[in-house]
Amino acid sequence: MLDILKRWRWAIGIAFLLIAGLIYSFWPDAVPVDTDAVTRGEMAVGITDDGVTRVDEVYLVSAPVTGYVTRIEIEPGDTVAPGDTIIARMAGRPSTPLDARSRRELQNALAAARAGERSARAQVQSESAGLDLAQRELARAETLAERGFLPQSRLDAARADVNARRASLAAARAYVEQSRSEVGRVRAALNEPASARPSGNGPVAVRSPIRGTVLRILHESEGVVAEGTPLVEIGDPADVEVVIDLLSREAVRVQPGARVEITRWGGEAVLGGRVRMIEPFGELKISALGIEEQRVNVIIDFDEPGSGFSRLGHGYQVDATIILWQAEDVLRVPIGALFRRSDNWHVYLVSGGRAIERQIEINHINDTYAEVVDGLEEGDQVIVNPGNSVTDGRRITPRN
Repeated sequence: MLDILKRWRWAIGIAFLLIAGLIYSFWPDAVPVDTDAVTRGEMAVGITDDGVTRVDEVYLVSAPVTGYVTRIEIEPGDTVAPGDTIIARMAGRPSTPLDARSRRELQNALAAARAGERSARAQVQSESAGLDLAQRELARAETLAERGFLPQSRLDAARADVNARRASLAAARAYVEQSRSEVGRVRAALNEPASARPSGNGPVAVRSPIRGTVLRILHESEGVVAEGTPLVEIGDPADVEVVIDLLSREAVRVQPGARVEITRWGGEAVLGGRVRMIEPFGELKISALGIEEQRVNVIIDFDEPGSGFSRLGHGYQVDATIILWQAEDVLRVPIGALFRRSDNWHVYLVSGGRAIERQIEINHINDTYAEVVDGLEEGDQVIVNPGNSVTDGRRITPRN
């Protein structure tokens, strides 16, 4: 046996080196991974959505009557006082220019009105003559009645005829006045010069109803407006609230008084707020992807105003996070380390240069951390965002 080993010692050595080289070449390399630690600290869970700011009480000033409104000279940002600041003035609608057909119609109407006036005057003269005759007949009837030559019925008939004639004369004179007024109306319509705007500043002054700041000018130019046309919006910029529209299934999780963190408003600081009200009705809206969603408005009040709060106005866009749960000291693991297997949460724990798969139990979860209930301890190193090459027991090397 020893002779055989001596004879083949070089071949055996060479074969051993070849086998060792093959094993080394096919031996899996350590997988570079990113790691992070399991820590203790503050953790909060909330609902984040975009919203807009708005003035709590916005007053819409409208045109009180239909007419011609002057140009609104005030500008957005101007301060107005109740009953003192004149927003605009209004006057009656200006006359419209007459075309050839309308002018001919008015001329014919004027001729008819004048003919009616002449007919009414002739009727007055006729009724006046009839009244004179009736009065003379009554005088003769009274004389004959005093002498006993005329029955009482004939005397009463003469008196009734006089009264009837007087009433007819009064009606004829009233018709004359009516005809004269009609002639004046048609003449005024025919002879009135057309004007694009009324003269003067207008008899109706539109004044501010409250003390505040002009937010928007809705109708700046002068012209004819209908009653109720919006002119300006007035409010108090210091009384600003935030409105976010949440999905109805998320809105039911929010309670009045919940703390709110307002970010991405244009400054670096995080502004604080509180939920004041969840509106009791939802509204159907179409998302950017064309999906029908039931949205509910959540009203948020700012905390004590600061430097950032004072710079927010009406209609500014912000991001708001409504805090649903918060704890000061919890065991937490980065959510990038979590993955699902058999309906359970797992992580890869770093131990001795190898990845050790471990099942854990978590409770609350947000965009950064998950609260660990069981399976990990503070200070444990876990693999963040493990790839498909990471398996249980695989050698690893931390990239960071």
